[in-house]
Amino acid sequence: MFRLWAKEIKANRLLRDITIEDASDDTRTHKVFHALEEVCYAFDLAKPIWLDANVQDFKRNAKTRFTQDHFIEKIAFDYLEVQVIEED
Repeated sequence: MFRLWAKEIKANRLLRDITIEDASDDTRTHKVFHALEEVCYAFDLAKPIWLDANVQDFKRNAKTRFTQDHFIEKIAFDYLEVQVIEED
């Protein structure tokens, strides 16, 4: 089972969060992108842009943050953090 936890944070406070589960046989990368799509749909957000720093941070820690610089539209929070909490 693959699980990804996403959190909206503003002023060091959790605004809302969601956990996405994926039991498919896809690759880890596909699972992450599918989960992020579900998060964006649930939170009514545009998909964030993955920069090289995000990719490296995610590879190292299985966690990354998306700030206003990663979104085309204005966001009402400081950052969106996604973290893999369980892998197959």
